[in-house]
Amino acid sequence: MNIYIGNLNYRVRESDLQQILEEYGTVDSVKLIIDRDTNRSKGFAFAEIPNDAEAQNVIKELDGAEYEGRQMVVKEATPRR
Repeated sequence: MNIYIGNLNYRVRESDLQQILEEYGTVDSVKLIIDRDTNRSKGFAFAEIPNDAEAQNVIKELDGAEYEGRQMVVKEATPRR
């Protein structure tokens, strides 16, 4: 399952996020979205979690949780239109 993680502090790195997510299950990849012009984080990321049950647990546990001073938004990613 592809997970969207939003409202992240701009200092958060992919490795930080991966560590947090791995407390709840197996994580295939984490991709922090970077602004092309400024080369800074846009404040959101996507994570690929192969096990749907673990992915649902990540959503349940981390949606609304505070991390680096901000309340994360964690939900199933919807495909681009």
